[in-house]
Amino acid sequence: MQNSKTFVPKILTTLKNYSRKQFLADAVAGVVVGIVALPLAIAFGIASGVSPEKGLITAIIGGFIISALGGSKVQIGGPTGAFIVIVYGIVQTYGIVGLTIATMMAGVILIIMGLARLGVIIKYIPHPLIVGFTSGIALIIFSSEIKDFFGLTMEAVPADFLQKWLAYFNHFNVINISALIIGLATILIIVLLSKVTHRIPGALIAILVCTTAVVVFRLPVETIGSRFGSIQGGIPKPTVDHIDLTVIQHLVRPAFTIALLGAIESLLSAVVADGMIGGNNRSNMELVAQGVANIASSIFGGIPVTGAIARTATNVKNGGRTPIAGIIHAITLLLIMLFVGQWAKLIPMACLAGILVVVAYNMSEWRSFVGLIKGPRTDAIVLLVTFVLTVLVDLTVAIEIGMVLAAFLFISTMARVSKVDLVTSETSEEEDDNDPKAIKNYTIPKNVEVFEIKGPFFFGAAYKFKEAIAVMENPPKDIIIRMRFVPVIDATAMHALETVYKETKKQNIRFILSEIQPEVMQEIEKFGLLDHIGRHNVFPSIEEAIVG
Repeated sequence: MQNSKTFVPKILTTLKNYSRKQFLADAVAGVVVGIVALPLAIAFGIASGVSPEKGLITAIIGGFIISALGGSKVQIGGPTGAFIVIVYGIVQTYGIVGLTIATMMAGVILIIMGLARLGVIIKYIPHPLIVGFTSGIALIIFSSEIKDFFGLTMEAVPADFLQKWLAYFNHFNVINISALIIGLATILIIVLLSKVTHRIPGALIAILVCTTAVVVFRLPVETIGSRFGSIQGGIPKPTVDHIDLTVIQHLVRPAFTIALLGAIESLLSAVVADGMIGGNNRSNMELVAQGVANIASSIFGGIPVTGAIARTATNVKNGGRTPIAGIIHAITLLLIMLFVGQWAKLIPMACLAGILVVVAYNMSEWRSFVGLIKGPRTDAIVLLVTFVLTVLVDLTVAIEIGMVLAAFLFISTMARVSKVDLVTSETSEEEDDNDPKAIKNYTIPKNVEVFEIKGPFFFGAAYKFKEAIAVMENPPKDIIIRMRFVPVIDATAMHALETVYKETKKQNIRFILSEIQPEVMQEIEKFGLLDHIGRHNVFPSIEEAIVG
């Protein structure tokens, strides 16, 4: 039976017994998260290749909708570091219009995913792949901030990773010491303050201290104002640019990447939040909300939006327990943008670079990276391939090849696990002594051979079955295929069974199946294999199969 609340926003559930006490707690949490989100929204916007106010618009519009429509009680939405690489690439290739179209397309894809009840998608994304592209993104973010962190005087930074670092090394002789000090001070403030308290946002304090220092001491560093001019106050009117079908064709892959990243990050964030508050998110509704938020963000000139794990955790730690906190976070950002946004132009770029260096470090998951390298070889391969492709080629390519590689390696592993053995008197000593149904406990007639299949019986293991049958020296009277340890079967495996059955029939060898699990039996019946073999040749136990 389907859950009747699958597509009901959490806000409708939580407001039924809402109290004044909880509102005060949500209000405090919302204001704190709004303040925390301010520097991050600006920094993510700039790092993505767009103007700073677009980052703020994304946090306001996207954050409001995700809280109002989402399937999590405490999810905080906004721009995140994971999107920087893909957004920057789209902007450089297709411009702001291309980004708007791709974000809108991603929103539609997310809505379809939610309505199709694909909220469990996160379970099918291998952990090594997630760590691989997340660590790769972190390295790219770090690399992109070197120019501003050191205050290097250079023209446009190359997009290619290796060319970018080559350009940096050629310009390290023109380091701006003031910018470097600002960048280091930013990191120091954030790190030290996090050891003292998590209630005071280190990034905001760093911005206040560094901006004040730049203004008071007239430090020769680049600021938001000197690069972008004043930050526009207020939300722009919604607009939908002319959609070029030719451009859409080129943006399909980037749009799917945005949608997949948004789904992964938002659902991961919701699961982490559930663990913190003992909740249970509605993953499909969350995907729908993420889709609507991305469409709305693009219409108002924003960038891709998703659930932000760090800001969501901050919300929970400060007492937020309902979507009202997320809505207040969006309202707080709007008020700051309207009344304080004009002062944001004084923020030094080196300070924002320092903030993103900390973000990149937190995203790197280096402990998980090292742990996976030391783990199973297949996991290490998926991790390294995804990481290298993310850094040197393209995030979209990295995810595609990473998923395909992970699937092939999984198939290879399952094929190794699956076994097809001839189990008669010659091999019975290799069986488990604690198995009461081991073949050695039965008397097998000389003209009968028993083959036992163990593990998933699928196309990766079907060839083993054919090889095992093919090595028979003297054709027996009966062949028994024992399947008690086969949990699943696919069409290729059933075709292999059918092929062997036809060959044995030509040689007047009786083909018998025994101990088939109910789920496997259903598949065999649907495939029509039972009609060929005959129900009289299928037995529920090995004893009956031997007697025949």
